[in-house]
Amino acid sequence: MAADVVGYSRLMEADEAGTLASLKYRRRSVLEPLMAKHRGRIFKTTGDGVLVEFASAVNAVECAVELQQAMSDANVDQPDDRHVVLRIAVNLGDVMAEGSDLYGDCVNIAARLETLANPGGILVSGTAYDHIKNKVNVGFEDIGTQTLKNIAEPVRAYHVMRADLIAAATPSIKAKSSPPLPDKPSIAVLPFQNNSGDPEQEYFADGMVDEITMALSRLRWLFVIARNSSFTYKGRSVDVRQVGRELGVRYVLEGSVRKAGNRVCITGELIDAATGAQLWSDRFEGGLEDIFDLQDKVTASVVGALAPKLESAEIERAMRKPTESLSAYDYYLRGMGIYNQWSREASIEALSLFKRAIELDPKFASAHAMAARCYVQRKAGGWVTDRDQEIIETAHLAKRAAELGKDDAVALGTAGFALAWVVKPVESHHALAIASNKLCVVG
Repeated sequence: MAADVVGYSRLMEADEAGTLASLKYRRRSVLEPLMAKHRGRIFKTTGDGVLVEFASAVNAVECAVELQQAMSDANVDQPDDRHVVLRIAVNLGDVMAEGSDLYGDCVNIAARLETLANPGGILVSGTAYDHIKNKVNVGFEDIGTQTLKNIAEPVRAYHVMRADLIAAATPSIKAKSSPPLPDKPSIAVLPFQNNSGDPEQEYFADGMVDEITMALSRLRWLFVIARNSSFTYKGRSVDVRQVGRELGVRYVLEGSVRKAGNRVCITGELIDAATGAQLWSDRFEGGLEDIFDLQDKVTASVVGALAPKLESAEIERAMRKPTESLSAYDYYLRGMGIYNQWSREASIEALSLFKRAIELDPKFASAHAMAARCYVQRKAGGWVTDRDQEIIETAHLAKRAAELGKDDAVALGTAGFALAWVVKPVESHHALAIASNKLCVVG
């Protein structure tokens, strides 16, 4: 079991002595008694985290559930900004012992998986789930396979849901009606399958979906579901009719990407979410130098299937290339893939990749915007190390994104969000004015 304190840097910055005293007290009064109860052994600690070995996966999950409940109870009398909240992950596998310490992929997977858990939540790996699914009084939500840093094979993961909370929530969930269909054509672009045979290429497949989604979203007459909603289906086998009902869309786009050497193959399939009928499908293949043309062809084909008589100006605007540098674009896609892992380490790595994309193409508006967005993530996660310097860098990147992307609603919206969240309001107002009447701030 791997556990980590959410927002540790923020807590330490606000009150270092008080935070350390609180963590010591929680360990003595909450963690250690639960470890003894469930036969756990702490074999490694860091300032904000702990790794624990158990005799069984059942013990580990039962301990994790009780630990989250105990931490929640201990927060009741504390101010909201002083709550100690944990992320927890449980994995099952062989380990190697050296003295009192343990090593191996089992430990590494638990530590990586923990960074993907929700604050106050618990994730279990597929191997752990297979052993405990009928032995503990909790429910599980399959969130699909997850690509973890420095782990060769994708790992299936499940959210742990307490049985009493599930029972209380079930009536409202059943009663909740599907969102109504918009009054214009609506579409969700589901995560494309990575058929490259290399988990490291997952970022490329996800990047293709992001680009196609953004291209479609630039069409004013088309309602496009945001990436965060569509990617909740990543790694899951779902009925497109269910997706249509849950997201409130009329059409669903599915597909796959295969990248081998300098060749890329993209397949797409447009489906009527109400009936499950296939409206269009095609295959696009070419060299990496043709990647933007391939994206354009996918977008144009989807658009053509939805509305044959489109304004040519709308199509042209949707297909505008974000950069002429393929190398910069590759770094940008890598950065997007890592950024969405939402951890301190991922944020640092994503920022370096976006900055590398900027070095290769200083006029790449989206790279500037996403680099600024990394500083938003750092502030939200409590990972800021030099507040004044990060404000300066955020302001520079966001202003540059606004200057370069005057016709790019996504770049402008991302830049505006970074300025509003990180930089002083007066500076934000001045920078946003650069975008003139083209500015579109999105949340």
